[in-house]
Amino acid sequence: MPPLRIAILECDTPVEKVNNKYGGYRGVFSLLLRESAAALGQPDKLDPETGLEISGWDVVTAQEYPNLEDVDAVVLSGSKHDSFENHPWILKLVDFTKKAFEDKRVKIFAICFGHQILARALGARVGRNTAGWEIAVCEVDLTETGKELFGRDKLRIHQMHQDIAYGYPSEVVSLGASPRCAVQGMYVPGKLIALQGHPEFREDIISEIIKMRTASGLFSKEQSEDALSRAGLPHDGIAITMAFLKFLI
Repeated sequence: MPPLRIAILECDTPVEKVNNKYGGYRGVFSLLLRESAAALGQPDKLDPETGLEISGWDVVTAQEYPNLEDVDAVVLSGSKHDSFENHPWILKLVDFTKKAFEDKRVKIFAICFGHQILARALGARVGRNTAGWEIAVCEVDLTETGKELFGRDKLRIHQMHQDIAYGYPSEVVSLGASPRCAVQGMYVPGKLIALQGHPEFREDIISEIIKMRTASGLFSKEQSEDALSRAGLPHDGIAITMAFLKFLI
């Protein structure tokens, strides 16, 4: 079987320590995708070592994109940037996301900023959340569809956001909500999974971001201590990504 061709749209560069350790968001997502392929336990359909052909695309500075006919799936990463801004690179990303959504074959996995970009591409409003930040491992209350898709009653997932989608585009099904964010997940069967949280984050990544943002004054001492206390909690990143890989095999 030919390998699955997955393009990581890198919407940001991780903080320095994370970037050096993992090799950008393409490295972070490559690790998650390979771990999730191994957890699927179907090497005849998807070999974790040879079954994934993963490429990274700098959509911010280089503004480079794959040809949709050359990939099977695109991953939209998180970002420190605001999804509601009208910078040329963000408008270009919104336009590409519309094209990927309209493509009958290509699948989409959209994370945090990427989830908001997808919502924006499909006509939903995105902006600041008046309820403030969600940080580190939080619980998401799943819809019946969400429970079925992930095989969980609740979803535990890393969060790092103060922006949200304000509503669901008509094309998608809701996956869940949290007390601070009503639009936690969007779904089109066999086509896309989009999540406000970060399945790709792990304790070292989230802890580094929290510490840097606390040092810069963005997070208070109380926010920081609370978030760091939840940074190492178990989360469902692998289960989420397994659900996406099932679209592809």
